[in-house]
Amino acid sequence: MPDTTTAPPAGRKRLVSGPGLLLVWLYGVMVVGALSRSVFQISTEFDRAPLAYSLSAAAAVAYAFITYSLVRGGEAARRAALVCCGAELAGVLAVGTWTLVRPDSFPDATVWSQFGMGYLFIPVILPVTGMLWLRSKR
Repeated sequence: MPDTTTAPPAGRKRLVSGPGLLLVWLYGVMVVGALSRSVFQISTEFDRAPLAYSLSAAAAVAYAFITYSLVRGGEAARRAALVCCGAELAGVLAVGTWTLVRPDSFPDATVWSQFGMGYLFIPVILPVTGMLWLRSKR
């Protein structure tokens, strides 16, 4: 009987092993959280806080891309995920700082507001952890 394990195709290094599996699960949870929140808010009350809701949707896209890249594996996917984690961290830091300095700019919170406080600071911890993991998988 052939081996039916989920080994990556030839030439593709697996990124979802050990702690990487936890990373994929956490990113997957963030995809669901950010996507469901942004879809609901954009479809029901977009005029109230368009910037906040659009930023939550952008966060969902970033989380989905990183999740896909981690699952896909390989050097190109690792590099793409590393760049996206860097962009995600920059977004979290920029939006987090913006929401603290100018809270009136955001009538409603985003996923990245106050550095992800509404999500137990996972949005600021996750990209740092992701970058460390991806650098170790070179």
